Amino acid sequence: MPAEPDDRTGHAGPAGRRHGDGVRLALTTFTVLPVRPGRVDRATAGAAMALAPAVGALLGAVLAGTLLLLAVVAAPLVAAGVTVTVGALLTRGLHLDGLADTVDALGSYRRGAAALEIMKKPDVGPFGVAALVVVLLVQAAALAELAGRSWPAALAAVVTATAAGRLGVTLACRRGVPAARPDGLGALVAGTVGPVAAALGTAAVAVVAVAAVPGRPWQGPLVVLAAVAVAAPLLRHVVRRLGGITGDVLGAAVELVTTLVYLGLVLTR
Repeated sequence: MPAEPDDRTGHAGPAGRRHGDGVRLALTTFTVLPVRPGRVDRATAGAAMALAPAVGALLGAVLAGTLLLLAVVAAPLVAAGVTVTVGALLTRGLHLDGLADTVDALGSYRRGAAALEIMKKPDVGPFGVAALVVVLLVQAAALAELAGRSWPAALAAVVTATAAGRLGVTLACRRGVPAARPDGLGALVAGTVGPVAAALGTAAVAVVAVAAVPGRPWQGPLVVLAAVAVAAPLLRHVVRRLGGITGDVLGAAVELVTTLVYLGLVLTR
């Protein structure tokens, strides 16, 4: 939708610029697309985090296409493994890195600054490695199963899972959730998403999920809501332990919710 001009010169007004900058920030935050950055402030960050599920849906469409094309010439598990790899490449592996760092911090049983210090270390501990292995295995196994479904169902399922993962970020950035540090991505985006944007994002992902499981239009939306319901108390636990959210916590939210949704969408018995 075109931005409203702020005067008679035809230039986009502040709201239009904010939304445009929010789109660019969302794309550069959640993908490797070489998009020229715009203004970066908390208003722009709020728009970007609200748009996160839409960026996830775009990424999901690319991954679904990769999966379905490869499934024509390769075994489903091979196609799934390559698709997971492509997903990591298209996001620079940042979400996986965030998952490993967050789980390592939680596994240390430390709190506050001590836990945050562990997250800064460049190495990955045993808890982080275990989390990465589990998440990647579950995602690959689920994608292998989805490769055997009709292309509309497979497309809807992959788009749902990737969009839901970014919805986890939208919900983690809602008002009332603090940042763990005074700087970094967490400080920029914490508390920037209002309840209306969060609700609209959830509803949009649930609608896409209707087509994700053939013959069971209720299962997809139920899985999305269940994944969000499971992630919510886990996020509260992380906030209590760390004092708020960080960029790593947001990455962990992406991988956790994505994995839960993939798992729920392939449970058909």
